[in-house]
Amino acid sequence: MGSFEISGGKSLKGEIIPQGAKNEALQVICATLLTDQEVVISNIPIIRDVMKLIELLSDFGVEVKKTDDNTYSFRAANVRTELLEENSFRKKVSQLRGSVMLLGPLLARFGKASIPKPGGDKIGRRRLDTHFLGLEKLGARFTYDSKHNIYDIEGRDLKGCYILLEEASVTGTANIIMASVLADGVTTIYNAACEPYIQQLCRMLQSMGANITGTGSNLLRIEGVRSLRGCSHRLLPDMIEIGSFIALAAMTRSEILIRDVEYDHLGIIPDVFRKLGVQLEKQGQDLFIPHMDKYQVDTYIDGSILTISDAPWPGFSPDLLSVILVLATQARGSVLVHQKMFESRLFFVDKLIDMGAQIILCDPHRATVIGLNRQYPLKPLEMTSPDIRAGVALLIAALSAEGKSIIHNIEQIDRGYQAIDVRLRQLGADISRRES
Repeated sequence: MGSFEISGGKSLKGEIIPQGAKNEALQVICATLLTDQEVVISNIPIIRDVMKLIELLSDFGVEVKKTDDNTYSFRAANVRTELLEENSFRKKVSQLRGSVMLLGPLLARFGKASIPKPGGDKIGRRRLDTHFLGLEKLGARFTYDSKHNIYDIEGRDLKGCYILLEEASVTGTANIIMASVLADGVTTIYNAACEPYIQQLCRMLQSMGANITGTGSNLLRIEGVRSLRGCSHRLLPDMIEIGSFIALAAMTRSEILIRDVEYDHLGIIPDVFRKLGVQLEKQGQDLFIPHMDKYQVDTYIDGSILTISDAPWPGFSPDLLSVILVLATQARGSVLVHQKMFESRLFFVDKLIDMGAQIILCDPHRATVIGLNRQYPLKPLEMTSPDIRAGVALLIAALSAEGKSIIHNIEQIDRGYQAIDVRLRQLGADISRRES
């Protein structure tokens, strides 16, 4: 198990380029199974979860070629569906939450799929109901082997239909879209997720010959086609990483220029940071965060405490609430952070309290942060990363704390952030990696 050793309390300065979007990568890489022609994807982040998924496709017989540092080509001309029955495949799939998005493409093109309960962050219950119910409406049939925790799915004659999702699940929407593009007839998906990454998936599929309308809205219409062709596709920059860098700059009194952020795809993320008093300057497609000695939290018009909560797009991403919580610890003012989607995601606050933060954990979903206004810097601490987003939040806290901190289980951070220690050192951070 690896660790980061951080000597914090130092201001950083320089430029940083965000990696390609992890969540988009997991979707569009799965979509390469929908055609036997070559698909080229660029700006792929070299992170654990994405590399594991690429390895899974290679195991399936997909011809994978790395053409430069962040570009891969995929050709799924000779897919070995018998791999679905092999224990080695099932073991790999169980370690990767994003593998659930293999279901839609496998059903659409080969009529069958099999998947154990997927892995991922331990942040509370993460239902698969939206995936399964949507695929069942298209004609798929599920059986569950409770002894081995395996779902087997058959669906050789998928037919388009009307689907009203009970939750706007991003991965559920992606799976249903990928299953629908080769189904017979028209599929209408209402209450669909409409995140930029879903929009990107739709655009990629359209370039492959799919007939999709309503992109960017919560009402999608998909007319099935007989086959799809190859294409080239470039990932958006990762908006969660961009938000993490904004918080890092403010917490450490740093001056950072974030390059090529695709600002129009960030939604309300910049506005939420401004509510916490962070100064942001849009410079073309770059985002500049100047040195700030202090930042003050807004209040509502009636003077009541600011609440920041997550919501489906175009609401605020739940993946950024952990860094928002850390950022609030040194602000002037108080914030109520309301994590609606996952009941275990705020449990890392005990480590921040040990560092000197003033936080009241109201219940599994809500925490009140009383900002210290930099009067009492966070104290260094030895701690363990519980998941990707909490891990980066703790890393930001450690970089702002005056003294030496150690973060264990950094494999969690590596799942979502490419060479984060290398890139932070280029900004002047004192961070080193230790392998046990």
